[in-house]
Amino acid sequence: MKAIVLLLLAGIIISLGSGLFFLTKDNKEPGENSTRLLTSLKIRVALSIALIVVLVASFSFGWIQPPQ
Repeated sequence: MKAIVLLLLAGIIISLGSGLFFLTKDNKEPGENSTRLLTSLKIRVALSIALIVVLVASFSFGWIQPPQ
């Protein structure tokens, strides 16, 4: 379970870094949209939702316990 959570967190961090890179390095004119930046945001949101679902499901099935 820890491996899945750590992989999802690593994916979120990598997506965040790539979004920052695309934000600063894309040479777009004002008013043009960056599709790479939007794709990075979509991936980050999907990974975040997946992380929340995994954590809630793990808690529901009793695979993880809250700290005491």
